[in-house]
Amino acid sequence: MAEPHFERVCLIGLGLIGSSLARALKRGGLVGEIVGTARTPETRAKALELGFIDRVEGDAAAAARDADLIILAAPVGANAALAEAIGPALKPGAIVTDVGSVKQAVIDAVAPHLPEGVHLVPAHPVAGTEESGPEAGFAELFEGRWCILTPPAGTDADAVARIKAMWRAVGSNVDEMEPRHHDMVLAITSHLPHLIAYTIVGTATELENTLQQEVIKFAAGGFRDFTRIAASDPVMWRDIFLANKDAVLEMLGRFDEDLTALQRAIRYGDGPALEDWFTRTRAVRRSIIKAGQA
Repeated sequence: MAEPHFERVCLIGLGLIGSSLARALKRGGLVGEIVGTARTPETRAKALELGFIDRVEGDAAAAARDADLIILAAPVGANAALAEAIGPALKPGAIVTDVGSVKQAVIDAVAPHLPEGVHLVPAHPVAGTEESGPEAGFAELFEGRWCILTPPAGTDADAVARIKAMWRAVGSNVDEMEPRHHDMVLAITSHLPHLIAYTIVGTATELENTLQQEVIKFAAGGFRDFTRIAASDPVMWRDIFLANKDAVLEMLGRFDEDLTALQRAIRYGDGPALEDWFTRTRAVRRSIIKAGQA
């Protein structure tokens, strides 16, 4: 079995996912030292104060030097610049991984900057909340959730096994996917729902003032769920949509076609079509509950 312990970990990005993973690694005794870095001095200081990192560095290259594992936990749009900065500082045998919701774009941005002998094992923990920042993290975030690995063809098998063992050790179920397939799956299960939530909540903000206030006051469960999703980190989601635009646009086109069909059914009073659609979608919800992903 692969050893999930890493003597020195470099954590680049100290928000919800990065800080939660650091806490989980420490709780499980899976790391000797965690060296952290983030864009602002305030975030770095807060992470050090909270104690989920052991040391802080002002720049990514200094944090990555001599690290056995480098975790990219910043918004995906920053990955190319970060990889370029840390590349010269990486030691042979080091493993670079990430926590982003888009995978092919991560490979395209990071792989060209990694020296020979450094292994790239992209990962996507399918977990999160609408909160952000170093204070938002908690060690239990990944328990019972999926983490998807998307190693490029030819990636060192031992490096993949170590990352897989690490995620299992913090409580995740682990699967592997081809990167572009991952991006298509997540476009419909995560990215499109966020886009819809942002749209619906944005529409509510454009209503005349009296109606807008009543929408907020009498918000039913469905709208509340949309506001929770729409409260997610705006920088992170900006980068996700730009990085995965082809898959998102493909799924958005399919959604638009289905929405037109439902609009037509409502307009012409086609009750059987509506009932059939809602029956099929309820079955999906039941299958999600049965799979333990509710």
